[in-house]
Amino acid sequence: MEKALFYTSDGKNVRCFLCPHNCLVEEGDYGVCNMRKNIEGELYTVNYGIASAVNLDPVEKKPMYHFYPGSKILSVGSIGCNLRCKYCQNYTIAQGKFEDFSDYTEGISPEVIAEEAEKLKDRGNIGVAYTYNEPVIWYEFMYDISKTIKARGMKNIMVSNGFINPEPLEKLLETIDAFSIDLKGFTDEFYKKITGSRLEPVKRTLEIIAASDRHLEVEYLVIPGHNDDKKEFSQMLEWYEKSLGKDVPLHINRYFPMYKMKEPATPMKTLTELYEMAREKLDYVYLGNVESELGRDTLCPGCGEIIIKRTGYFSELLGSEEGVCKKCGRKIRGEGL
Repeated sequence: MEKALFYTSDGKNVRCFLCPHNCLVEEGDYGVCNMRKNIEGELYTVNYGIASAVNLDPVEKKPMYHFYPGSKILSVGSIGCNLRCKYCQNYTIAQGKFEDFSDYTEGISPEVIAEEAEKLKDRGNIGVAYTYNEPVIWYEFMYDISKTIKARGMKNIMVSNGFINPEPLEKLLETIDAFSIDLKGFTDEFYKKITGSRLEPVKRTLEIIAASDRHLEVEYLVIPGHNDDKKEFSQMLEWYEKSLGKDVPLHINRYFPMYKMKEPATPMKTLTELYEMAREKLDYVYLGNVESELGRDTLCPGCGEIIIKRTGYFSELLGSEEGVCKKCGRKIRGEGL
């Protein structure tokens, strides 16, 4: 347990400003995330030092296709989330009250994570990814780890739903090198009904990151009957190109039934159609959660040369030198290419 950041006291109550829920938390209660508790008029994060999973993953698994491809990243998760996605893939560690969780390790320090990250350098590790559950909900622990990792000359990746307020996000830009952000849909109705949140704060997060010097990649999980409307997808692409940039990689991912959602998996036809629409607007578009050559490799947007060839999570850098296409000289978006 650790004193939380980004809150104000109002008598016995506290107002949390970490995420756009801006919860007013009464004495003894938690915010929406069930991980930030009012104890005697002060806000505490109860999942500080808690890890539910620590694994060495391919960086492509985040998914991160334009950030040191072929590398490994020490991936760390805790417990809790500030959204209530009905299709949550990691609901066993993300959904529920603090008291309901039991399968985790506590008392882990940022230094322990950093030391483990350094030990794994000889296995291709470039740093730490904050992932599995929503890292915004263990903000203080993540930030302390990221400072330690940064001081040791390694990289930080945050995999997030993007539902965070501007001030804490700006602070993260000091230490996080790359962001993988979920854009879960493109209507407020979808966000409210399916995730229990709102669209605009996520768009704002994406715009702030895109305007910074940090690397950004975006995920869009296609759920049949909920966020697969072509008109809405087209509107999303118009905003994406204008507000984020056509060279920000987009991962269009296939949904499978999970948690509270029983709709059948996304048809391949739908994914292919949306992929083709996105390719007309954006430089780098990928298909995820599918066994298909379509949307797998990184192609030069200038000449079509294969820059990175992929098989599963294995990446082979072929067509670039210091981030420039060997064939036509086009600059390729990313780091470590």
